[in-house]
Amino acid sequence: MTIRDVVFPPGRQALYDKNRYSPAVRANGFLFVSGQVGSRDDGSPAPGLEDQVRRAFENLNAVLAAAGCRFDDVVDVTVFIVEPQSTFERIWAVAQEYWGQAPYPNVTAVGVTWLYGFDVEIKVIARLPHA
Repeated sequence: MTIRDVVFPPGRQALYDKNRYSPAVRANGFLFVSGQVGSRDDGSPAPGLEDQVRRAFENLNAVLAAAGCRFDDVVDVTVFIVEPQSTFERIWAVAQEYWGQAPYPNVTAVGVTWLYGFDVEIKVIARLPHA
């Protein structure tokens, strides 16, 4: 039986244990990162859309860093958005603060009706630098 090579960012393992999922798993030269939301350290949503987006990217970057990656290593991004018609432009404006320079990763944006009290969730696949 193969054991998953799980990556935990510092200080948040209790939240992942409580919710029973892994923040990221290394496999075949890639890092598969679970969707990251704009949660504060206690798991509650950051107040306001822009703060949630920033916090989601900070949480994402913490997971990437724990695996020795950076956002530049990301090859695939999926963004889940509640009410995309009214929030996409605001979310995308903040995302550019974290996005880096070209060449950019590919991206898929998906409108959803519910994200457990959050407005946005970001899921990525990154290439492990040492692979």
